[in-house]
Parts: sequence; structure tokens; C-alpha cells
Amino acid sequence: MSLSSTNVGMMIEMELVGVRIELPSNAPIVLLRETNGGDRLLPIFIGGAEAQAIALAVEEVETPRPMTHDLFKSVLDNLGVRLERIVVTELRDRTFYAELELVADSGPQRVSSRPSDAVALAVRTGAAIFVSEEVLEAAGHTVEAQAGGDDEPPPEEVLDQFREFLDHVTPEDFNG
Repeated sequence: MSLSSTNVGMMIEMELVGVRIELPSNAPIVLLRETNGGDRLLPIFIGGAEAQAIALAVEEVETPRPMTHDLFKSVLDNLGVRLERIVVTELRDRTFYAELELVADSGPQRVSSRPSDAVALAVRTGAAIFVSEEVLEAAGHTVEAQAGGDDEPPPEEVLDQFREFLDHVTPEDFNG
């Protein structure tokens, strides 16, 4: 088991907006949004298999045989280990890093993870999703507020603004 001792500073709770394949690059991304009234989105480029795993969990599709993330959830459940939350901890050399924060009888454990796998597990377990402030500052995108009120923009408007952002961004823009 790979344990991490990363000391994470201020963490921001996020929610999963969705998984998309953006054209023309055909690059799958997972899109996270601040939950506590914030207006920042965090796009994370991920692999196709992980995008499918997240999308299947969001849609609550039951596969005939357990997928890897379903299997991992079952193993955690059978061992009496709870995934408390995931944290996207770092952006280094255009690569995001995450940790699983697990709670077991033996005490809390942190396990290094790819963000895509962490999100796939969080969706399956209902675990909270957090991102370090440093990562959000470096790679987040601010959604413009609607004129005339404190209401958050409808999801379609958020996605439209984000698509516009993606039209002008490349993976190289996410330098640490």
C-alpha cells in the first residue's frame, strides 16, 4: 500500500459537475465546482477508461461484472474501511495528484491516487471531494456571476462558460 505524508493546506470542498469529451481534442475531462458559494471550476484531463467509470457511476449503471472501482469499493466495504474523502493535493509538471483519506479500525490512512480514480471511488461511495487551494489557484477557472443577483448560474450556463474556456486552453496551460 502506498502511503502519502503530504501536508495539505487549506482545502476547498468541490462537487462533480460531470465528465465530458471535449472537441476537437477528444480529451476527456472531469469537471469539479466549488460547493460553498464559490465560482471556480477545476477541469482535470483524464483517461477514457476513467471517464467511462465515472460516467457509469454517476448514471448508476450496473454492469454485469464489477468494474475495477466497484471491486475496490467492495473490498473496502468488506474490510470495514470507509473512504471519508478524496483530496486533489497537488499540480506538478502538468500532472494532478490526489489522496484517498480512509478510516479503518486501525486509524486514518492516506493513500496516493490518481484524481480520476479518486473521483470514481468518491462517486461510488458518496465521499466528499476536496481540492487544495493551491491547486485551485493554479488550475481553476472562474465562472462569471449572473448580473442582477446572488443566484448561481444554471448548470447549462456554467457548462457553456466552461466550454468557451476549453476552446482556448490546452493541457500545457496547466503548468505548476
